[in-house]
Amino acid sequence: MELKSNADKIKELEKEVASTKYNKATQHHIGLIKAKIARLKDKQEARSSGGGKGEGYSIKKSGDASAILLGFPSVGKSTLLNVLTNAKSPVGSYDFTTLTVIPGSLTYKHAKIQILDVPGIVSGAASGRGRGKEVLAVIRNADLILMVIDALQPKQYNKILKEVFDTKVRINQLKPDVRITKHPRGGIRIGKTVKLDMKNETISSILREFRISNADILIREKIDEDQLIDIIEGNRSYVPAVTILNKADLLDKKSLAKVKKEIKPDLIISAQKKINIDKLKELIFQKLNFIRIYLKEINQAADMEEPLIVKKGYTVGNVCERLHKDFVNKFKYVRLWGPSAKFPGQKFLKLEKVLQDKDVLEIHLN
Repeated sequence: MELKSNADKIKELEKEVASTKYNKATQHHIGLIKAKIARLKDKQEARSSGGGKGEGYSIKKSGDASAILLGFPSVGKSTLLNVLTNAKSPVGSYDFTTLTVIPGSLTYKHAKIQILDVPGIVSGAASGRGRGKEVLAVIRNADLILMVIDALQPKQYNKILKEVFDTKVRINQLKPDVRITKHPRGGIRIGKTVKLDMKNETISSILREFRISNADILIREKIDEDQLIDIIEGNRSYVPAVTILNKADLLDKKSLAKVKKEIKPDLIISAQKKINIDKLKELIFQKLNFIRIYLKEINQAADMEEPLIVKKGYTVGNVCERLHKDFVNKFKYVRLWGPSAKFPGQKFLKLEKVLQDKDVLEIHLN
């Protein structure tokens, strides 16, 4: 009865949030309601799991990154997997064709990207409907989420966003720069380096809702109530995502323009007709923040066939660590060709030098 009671309370509070217009006057009230909802969901989740280990999908990650195809049944995920990779995912015109996780491998610009086709989700997936918890658990460890929306059913978009949010995944966000240090006494002390829309009273009340009465909180970037709750609970995953509108060939220009305005997809495709598939591959590469680094031995031509695939922000030191554990200690200097160099073969003495796509490195060791 208590689990059902919690569910009813959550519905009532969510309805209240939805019906309350957000402004300065209601901001504090809405923040507290959202904190109460989060607490009730935690209780509900703890009760439903019963401390046991639920069945999930076991996936061995491979390649330079993994991307998950996420969407409702029959949106064309299996067809898309097959045109992107060498996989042979079952394709059908009926719901729930895919009953397990099917992997494929996309090779693009020398990057090897694992693409996973998971079973279609349904509304209420985050609560366990249709094995939704197992499916959504997979996305927490993904490097990229490919949200596939049926152009004929654009309302799927907001439903997917809700399921992803409810499974504690935050798409296209970075973890906010907020630090909470608990103390045995002293009350709540708030430090900020930015101006917030949230009042200190709201911050303190949300903390107390989570049984935090004595703590220092330092906020270094602008956040809202939802982000504060995320930081307090601490069990969120931050994953980049791409919104793909599939089956675009089934709409006329006017209808397509209306749907495009409604959900603002990153890319419009047709997996069946193979429209914009190359653009999708490029988008996946860019969204994963990949860059290609080429290596050159001293007095030898650079190896332009097999680059290192790394993320933006990679440094000379990171490359040295990846090549051999002793390279960092023996590092003398590096010569660079490419976007990072002002002239060919420019010499750099520091391991902290940040690299760019298509840089060529010649590492000199002591």
